[in-house]
Amino acid sequence: MPKEFKAEQVINGSWGEAWLDGEYLAQVTALKAEVTPKKTAITMVQRLNEGQKMTGLELKGELKLHKINSFVMSKMSSYFKRGKMMTCTIMSNLNDPDALGAERVELYGCLLDKLILADWEAGKMCEETYGFTFEDWELRDIIKSDG
Repeated sequence: MPKEFKAEQVINGSWGEAWLDGEYLAQVTALKAEVTPKKTAITMVQRLNEGQKMTGLELKGELKLHKINSFVMSKMSSYFKRGKMMTCTIMSNLNDPDALGAERVELYGCLLDKLILADWEAGKMCEETYGFTFEDWELRDIIKSDG
């Protein structure tokens, strides 16, 4: 870990990009993917406090888009009408030209939590927010610091 850094190396999310099943999402405004450990309390003799053991992982995220077309709605709708869940791959790329490198992550087995058929309000710009779970991930590119 470096002992110091330059201000311009802090990554600006405006340089983020996303793809859904290989389709570029120019309308993306935010993407978050998190892996949270599931823990089980472990009691031990001669201790009042419990220890914790990781017993699984919870993989979830959120995709936020400007509403410019019906791409996600029509893609999901065709699956739901057939009684199927839409499984997709989401790719995230964060490549700020001032940063120390690019960070690219691929999320596999993504299941969007809902199908949005209508969501608008007069005088407001429309956006879509999709929560999702995923089954696996791969770090395609990571940023290494000097130091």
